[in-house]
Amino acid sequence: MSGHSKWSTIKRQKETADKKRGMVFSKLAKAISIAAREGADPESNFKLRLAVEKAKQANMPKDNIGRALRRAQGKLAEMRFEEAVYEGYGPAGIAVMAEAVTDNKNRTTSEIKNIFERGGGRLAGPGAVAYQFGKVGMITVKKPEKVEEAILSIIDMGVEDVEEAVDAIEVFTRPGKLDDTAKKLQETNFSVQDKELVMRPKAIVKITEGEKKEKILKFMDILEAHDDVQKVFANFDLVE
Repeated sequence: MSGHSKWSTIKRQKETADKKRGMVFSKLAKAISIAAREGADPESNFKLRLAVEKAKQANMPKDNIGRALRRAQGKLAEMRFEEAVYEGYGPAGIAVMAEAVTDNKNRTTSEIKNIFERGGGRLAGPGAVAYQFGKVGMITVKKPEKVEEAILSIIDMGVEDVEEAVDAIEVFTRPGKLDDTAKKLQETNFSVQDKELVMRPKAIVKITEGEKKEKILKFMDILEAHDDVQKVFANFDLVE
């Protein structure tokens, strides 16, 4: 079991604010389009099911979801998207992975490279930092009143790890057990707020200096705000 994570709390607060402002619809549409290429039925396509659930959580209109599905199936004469993963080092040497969906990989690569360099970091090649992360399923659960009791109960379910954040409990599972574990949590009266596949850092760099914190947060904000970037993972946490 891990300790309190401040960065994950800040990230969730930002995602909630973006959803309220409707800033995530275009990114969600791209994610649905990419996922639907592996099958248009959410029941048999786990990746698509997650993407559609994310869209619904953000109150994305049904027409937008349907349009994204049709685009993937080639029923709309629109540009084709492709996935790209960018690896590099940000301010203070933090390891960063960014998952993107783009219709022009050369343009996106150039823009991501500039974001890294202007933020005081550098874009690296494939595999440069990926070994510092592991792919897992993450379920965010609302914090109950009796936190320690809840965490022990979750551990007894045979999950990979549990981490207490400032605003929630994060439950980590093997990717293939994400759905089943989420259902089990709901059946035992836990309030599941979100579930997704993530790249979890194997070791955390604790950032204590105020100036470094500001640089990292500014860099992460700019990187995550890029139109083509879907998800950003990094190996740091902020310590008071």
